[in-house]
Amino acid sequence: MRNRFFFLAATSVMVTVAAAQQGTIERLDGSKITSQEIDATVTRVMQAAEVTGVGIAIFDKGKIVYLKTYGVREKEKNLPLTEDSVMAAASFSKVAFAYMVMQLVDEKLLDLDKPIYQYLPKPLPEYPMYRDLADDPRYKRITARMLLSHTSGFPNWRWVNDDRKLNINFEPGSKFAYSGEGIDLLQLVVETITNKSLQDLMRADVFEPFGMARSSMVWETRFESDYANGYDEWVRPIAPDRRTKTDAAGGMVTTVGDFARFMQAVMQGKRLRKQTYESMLSPQIQILSKHEFPTLAGETTDANKPIRLSYGLAWGLYWAPYGEAFFKEGHAEGWRNYTACFEKRKTGILIMTNSSNGEGIYKELLETLLRNTFTPIEWESFTPYDKLPPREPLKEHKVMAVDSKLLDRYVGRYGNPPTLILTIRREGDHLSVQENEEPKQELFPESERQVFSKAADDVYTFEVDSEGHTTMMTLHTGGEDIPLKRID
Repeated sequence: MRNRFFFLAATSVMVTVAAAQQGTIERLDGSKITSQEIDATVTRVMQAAEVTGVGIAIFDKGKIVYLKTYGVREKEKNLPLTEDSVMAAASFSKVAFAYMVMQLVDEKLLDLDKPIYQYLPKPLPEYPMYRDLADDPRYKRITARMLLSHTSGFPNWRWVNDDRKLNINFEPGSKFAYSGEGIDLLQLVVETITNKSLQDLMRADVFEPFGMARSSMVWETRFESDYANGYDEWVRPIAPDRRTKTDAAGGMVTTVGDFARFMQAVMQGKRLRKQTYESMLSPQIQILSKHEFPTLAGETTDANKPIRLSYGLAWGLYWAPYGEAFFKEGHAEGWRNYTACFEKRKTGILIMTNSSNGEGIYKELLETLLRNTFTPIEWESFTPYDKLPPREPLKEHKVMAVDSKLLDRYVGRYGNPPTLILTIRREGDHLSVQENEEPKQELFPESERQVFSKAADDVYTFEVDSEGHTTMMTLHTGGEDIPLKRID
């Protein structure tokens, strides 16, 4: 059991959902659970797992029957999380994007089995983001079906490779390996064939039709009135990612109310032909890997054969006595989201949290609120909060006064463009770092060549040559040392 130092003041906000007022919800096994029992369960596990805020939606017969938020969106000001609080969707973005893509399939603008390079006006390796594939002709075999079912052979992200380059690791279509890179490639294809931005496509085909008024693929100023901060494992705040560029793999922002409405639309198959909908939720590839991550690990298992674990088009799939289920997780620093629904019964659950500790409460919420004991928790590497090892204490750092001229040496860009760029700037007596378009993070000197973050477990060491020029920096994070060359 981890050391519990954070007591959550679980302020809850009830939203208007008629069925929730009835007092009881029917679970998968036919048993009933009262709203008071739901409240007690959610509040208890939040406190035990140190989760700042949670939004819960329960579905039955394809409709939202319970929707409630608990905890806070900003702990420092004790602001409650609400149905309309904008949160990071993380990889929930992938299934919302896929739902739009399937509508393009219905419109015959996209063929799932046509090699995607044939949709582009120039060879794929001529695009800067895909030049690494120039010497591998297997890219010509990749289809939209492979990208949506995560069978392209791409790594999850190219930066997991030692050389930070994109590569194809196995024959496309032959096995499952989750890949955000694949979804982003499909975004390029979709924007090309429609001549529209992802933001415009999502607004027209997903957000507006399903009543998702506070969802977007980029940050909008109107969200400033009610948004949630994320919180890491030590309950340190993480500012929202105010993105200006779209990312189909993980850039969407949404609310628990909006995404509940999206899930309701998915269960009802809205805006899709029956055949297309069934294809989306049909197994495309059997999953034999022992864990979902690391995506390219070779270890296999038969443990998930009883639940027929597989992947459809953007959705994970499994079987239970209650029928076939589809599921999706969303994982980003400070954000943990999960949904699982049974297709035939139209029964399911949505869990959205603004906490890196959120995964620890999935199992108990699934089993208690829905009586769902079949979700492949171990395959997804979701460790229940009461099974986690003691959390390592944060390393103590002391801020050291450093000459500003010395800090100026480190100002510049580092990484591997165009995919990974870390920009170092001077902010008075300290520095800041910004990864691509993610939020800026303050860095404070603890020696002449080393700076640290107060908001994350990150330390940066700068390398200087004999003439005093900075040549590279090394990021120390999560037990890894990541060298980053200076670009300019």
